[in-house]
Amino acid sequence: MIQQEVEAVELNFILEDLPKMLESMQVGAERIREIVLSLRSFARQDDSKMKAINLHEGIDSTLMILQNRCKRKQDHPAINVVREYSSSLPLIECYGGEMNQVFMNILANAIDAIEENNQRKNIEELQVNPGQILIKTDIINDHNVTIKISDNAGGMAEEILTHLFEPFFTTKPVGKGTGIGLSISKNIVVEKHKGSLQCISTPGKGTEFIIEIPITQEMPMQKNLYKKPVHIVNQGN
Repeated sequence: MIQQEVEAVELNFILEDLPKMLESMQVGAERIREIVLSLRSFARQDDSKMKAINLHEGIDSTLMILQNRCKRKQDHPAINVVREYSSSLPLIECYGGEMNQVFMNILANAIDAIEENNQRKNIEELQVNPGQILIKTDIINDHNVTIKISDNAGGMAEEILTHLFEPFFTTKPVGKGTGIGLSISKNIVVEKHKGSLQCISTPGKGTEFIIEIPITQEMPMQKNLYKKPVHIVNQGN
């Protein structure tokens, strides 16, 4: 009788499958926890004033939110995200939530550009040269730090670069982009943080955004100690 009941409820299968199901539930719960923590870190809704924060944590939380867009798709490989963080980067006095929005706008644009560039390549080309985003942080001097975000999506033409930070300017199809992300980002970096936001693009290769902000807001950024593009620069082949 007991044996019949065991067979009826497939007890052996349940005993074999239950640990796998519990493990899957644990992984899923941990994944939800990571997403919730990333969203909280990204939003920083409790930051009503400037605070000294870890910029790397802000970048990482932004990447966590965007990671699904970087995963391997049926028609192209995953976007490779490379982090080259400075191990000595100090805490930065800033509006954390607003700086995360800057990272989100630039990284989302880089993903869009890579996806668009991928559509012009066949699978063999994509396997040899998959999409990549490189994020580098560094200390320039005693007063300033930089965050550089670059992609290998083929770059932009000069006529696009000259309008890049203008409100409502976009090259995306109707309904895909508002054209205000980079304009807002520049306002956040320049007006609210006394920094600079530059773009360098090499046609046929890729694009790099350079964010420079002071470590503290007590003194203006020491621009004379760091050589960088005066404005938007287009470097030819």
